[in-house]
Amino acid sequence: MGKVIAVANQKGGVGKTTTSINLAAGLAYLGKKVLLVDFDPQGNSTQGVGASRSSIHWSAYDLLLQDIEAAKIVKHIKQPPLDLIPATIDLAGADLEMVEFKVGRERLLKNKIDVIKGQYDFVIIDCPPSLGLLNTNALTAADSVIIPVQCEYYALEGLTQLLSTIRLVQKLFNERLIIEGVLLTMFDTRTRLSVEVGQEVRKYFKERVYKNYIPRNIKLSEAPSRGQSIFEYDVRSEGAKAYASLAKEVISYNSSEVKK
Repeated sequence: MGKVIAVANQKGGVGKTTTSINLAAGLAYLGKKVLLVDFDPQGNSTQGVGASRSSIHWSAYDLLLQDIEAAKIVKHIKQPPLDLIPATIDLAGADLEMVEFKVGRERLLKNKIDVIKGQYDFVIIDCPPSLGLLNTNALTAADSVIIPVQCEYYALEGLTQLLSTIRLVQKLFNERLIIEGVLLTMFDTRTRLSVEVGQEVRKYFKERVYKNYIPRNIKLSEAPSRGQSIFEYDVRSEGAKAYASLAKEVISYNSSEVKK
């Protein structure tokens, strides 16, 4: 049965989409069967793996609110070698439409993903930078959450609210939801600030912080504009090495969990 991981942080600009794309790609290049679900109305993950907007007939919006099964929406991407459920701007109105549902609106995504997740080793959900019903759906469908934290001032600002949301989802809709890990992003080893933020995050989250961090790397910023993951854009870059190491760490952690 596939592991469903939501990549979430309601704060923008923390590397959430970059992590969704490149973790999914890294896992795929390591031989894992991966589904990337773009659940952000901006559709940056969709663009970031080179999916053509003109080729999108159905999207995450239809997955949520139409009677269309996930298998019909999935697009097969060659590079990186993964499957994608794309997002379009239509998803921006989904929160308002879901409000009209009296029952079950928090489980709309889970109901669809549960049907196909057995076909994959990992399902990665790129969540929007907000805490509305889209995020609630993603957390209800997920087995675990990866929280990217940017190594800058106020890094932990807003995380209290995210953790409260996670606890609420655990209580009401998904008691098995866990924090998969906390990922330090945009880490600059040359600055004392990055080191201090890293120490603060590790003090708060302890062993849940990944050993690998993502450095501040211009190649990671450039890759999405080419519709490529970091592995196609510049496999020798520090960003590619970091995400390859993260993917191995995620696989190692989940292998040890299965053995338990």
